[in-house]
Amino acid sequence: MGEVAKDLTAGTVGGAAQLIVGHPFDTIKVKLQSQPAPLPGQAPKFAGAVDAVKQTLAAEGPRGLYKGMGAPLATVAAFNAVLFSVRGQMETLLRSQPGAPLTVNQQVAAGAGAGVAVSFLACPTELIKCRLQAQSALASSDSAVVAVKYGGPMDVARHVLKSGGVRGLFKGLVPTMAREIPGNAAMFGVYELLKQSFAGGHDTSQLGRGSLIVAGGLAGASFWVSVYPTDVIKSVIQVDDYKNPKFSGSIDAFRKILASEGIKGLYKGFGPAMGRSVPANAACFLAYEVTRSSLG
Repeated sequence: MGEVAKDLTAGTVGGAAQLIVGHPFDTIKVKLQSQPAPLPGQAPKFAGAVDAVKQTLAAEGPRGLYKGMGAPLATVAAFNAVLFSVRGQMETLLRSQPGAPLTVNQQVAAGAGAGVAVSFLACPTELIKCRLQAQSALASSDSAVVAVKYGGPMDVARHVLKSGGVRGLFKGLVPTMAREIPGNAAMFGVYELLKQSFAGGHDTSQLGRGSLIVAGGLAGASFWVSVYPTDVIKSVIQVDDYKNPKFSGSIDAFRKILASEGIKGLYKGFGPAMGRSVPANAACFLAYEVTRSSLG
């Protein structure tokens, strides 16, 4: 079985584990990120993460926490094929000789390269997911986007193509790349650093599952710590209306969020994101490593 095929298979299993564990947290994160800034004297739609969970369950039931999961679930194989296969090929290019372990810096470079490639798949997938997840959060806004009630991922894609053409599916590509490149560089670098620290050297092949869970969880947390404000900007741009946009681009979104909400506005939903990142990425990396090892 070829190395690329092994990375594809293991990455797909890891991605599925990550999605199942983490999607409810992601839904709450997007709801908090995309809710409109309240008018003076008014309370925000959601007081915080717990309130967002309560309102979502009351209005939509448990299924509401998994809204928008169809798009990433349908593309999880392709997404992880790109992420782990490109990372694997980057590792091959960076090795001093076949089979040699990579340094932490080389894993950072491999992660950055994988981030470039995966951005082009992540952008349309995230756009569809965010527009589904954000519908109820935007319900109190006068934005035209809330006049559209999406029936599912394919319905979102049809509306987007009708409003913005194929380019519309890549709205937010710049902040997506600004998230994926440094985020994956940090994540894979921290993952390798922790594995080597736990193993006491470069050979990490004998690490137990507990060590892999801890390393994967903390590596996932490092992704969000390094790029979270960029993710907020990506989300607000991707749920923005095509015909009457509130933001002209990433810089404009950054300035308007700062002006209306301050620095706190760039960290809306940070709690759910961190709450998701640790268990979801622990599940992803553990599933990846176990599957990859079983394939030889």
